[in-house]
Amino acid sequence: MEEEDASEFNFAISLSVLNHLGRNLYRNFITVLGEAISNSWDADANNVWISFDKNKNSFYVKDDGNGMNAADFQNKFLKIGYSKRKDLGSESESGRPFIGAKGIGKLALLSCAERITIFTRDDADEDYVGGVIDNSGLDEAITDDLEPGQYQLEQPDENLLIGKEDGHETGTIIVFEGADRILRTSEEQIRKLLALSFHFSLLDEAFTIHVNGKPISLDDLQTLTSKTEFVWKIESYDDEFKKAFTNLKEQVDAPETELDLTGFIATVEKPSHLNIRGKGERATVDLFVNGRLREKNILSHLPSQRIVESYVYGQIHFNSMDGDGDSPFTSSREGVVADDDNFVELIDYLKSTLFPQVIDQWDELRIKYRQTGDDENKRKSVKDRKAAELAGAAKKEFKLKKTDANADLVEKWLDDLEPDAEFNLSSYADCFLSENLIRKYVGHKGIAPIEGIKTNIKGYRETEEKRKEEANISFDIRRDDDDLSYLGMDDLAFTAEGSKDKSKQSLWLDAINFKPVRNAVGHTGTLTDNSKAHLKLVLENIKGRLRKLLKT
Repeated sequence: MEEEDASEFNFAISLSVLNHLGRNLYRNFITVLGEAISNSWDADANNVWISFDKNKNSFYVKDDGNGMNAADFQNKFLKIGYSKRKDLGSESESGRPFIGAKGIGKLALLSCAERITIFTRDDADEDYVGGVIDNSGLDEAITDDLEPGQYQLEQPDENLLIGKEDGHETGTIIVFEGADRILRTSEEQIRKLLALSFHFSLLDEAFTIHVNGKPISLDDLQTLTSKTEFVWKIESYDDEFKKAFTNLKEQVDAPETELDLTGFIATVEKPSHLNIRGKGERATVDLFVNGRLREKNILSHLPSQRIVESYVYGQIHFNSMDGDGDSPFTSSREGVVADDDNFVELIDYLKSTLFPQVIDQWDELRIKYRQTGDDENKRKSVKDRKAAELAGAAKKEFKLKKTDANADLVEKWLDDLEPDAEFNLSSYADCFLSENLIRKYVGHKGIAPIEGIKTNIKGYRETEEKRKEEANISFDIRRDDDDLSYLGMDDLAFTAEGSKDKSKQSLWLDAINFKPVRNAVGHTGTLTDNSKAHLKLVLENIKGRLRKLLKT
């Protein structure tokens, strides 16, 4: 260490302002950790290593970037508000677009540990420079209203470099001690959150984030991407991320826009597939600028309260938002300034064009694949949706394993039967309710069947008893074993209307038309298109006449 320099390092800002900007501005741990990663990106690092030691209540972030000498550490890192863009332009030496803009993101590091030690060097032949920020000492300095020059960083403990400096020629190492709040987050959660937050780390071979020695990759999102069903592709979006959608059913082109956007909107099979296990967080539709997460859950700006919101996530890349003018991002890096012109146009496109299409097409696709869709969409009745859902669920119980003989053939049979199962289930519900409502009406009115119908009842009873004996069944089959339970719609309608005047027997006449197709449904028959149309029409008539009858 260069001891003569370390004793001179201090913040170039009022300590009270630093307190408000640094330790009170950041709420999300991944945002905090992201600042260290962003600094590494801007420093042209190829690798960032993050390692956690829960036993010692500490972790460190190391990169192999350009690093800093003593002058850079004091005049750039510790100068709050120093902007690389004003000094160096919009890109790093290697041509990477700078993530940092306002020069205050580094203060996030103060919010996640009691002691933060920085080691950095820009030359392998030179010693590290750096210092220690002790939050308790900083608290005292703020309380005592010290000037920045009166609060100097502590000399780093070189023992903290043991096991970290091997092969580290240039770059920065930041050690966080007393980080118990942060370390409550599991490695699995951290990996998934980082994978969702740093798009470029998944796809850029020249930049890799390692957590406890293992690189972050698309594999960390496998529980999400493998459950992705439908994708809406925005403009020319085409990168390696798409290959992770291993069980994708369909891809749809999103509506065109004049905005410089790429990316995708995706939906999963079940809302639970968006959960980040144990963290209480979910994958959302996020805004990225130059590969860096800039606004999480952008759909919160246009809540629709539609069911699809529970299934949707995605990435919208809007690199031109990060122009040469004023930064559109909030000081905490946890969002975008709401009245930024580009952001306003983006929200308008999402609200008026893209998301309405997603809402409508998602429902259409879910129906196509026999799944629960959006009940508020009127393309299909709630009853028919539920019948389709039930048919689809039942179908899964009959599927064979892919390795079984005839698996493909049985799958084809099930696919052929599923639409008929959906129709018959919906129709049977109407049949069941219609006939049983008439039974209850007739019982309520105390109407007795005529002699001819009583004779029919006797015959039905005898036939059922004979079949019970053949099946060796000794228990009761029908819950309500009264005479009416043995009658079909025609006999029930005739009894309910109680008139020999055919002009007043509208329900009975519909029941006569209804009976042949109703029996086919009751005996699990598959119907022709004409039969289905006939049954639908007659059932509507029956329901209308039945409602009128029940009012009397």
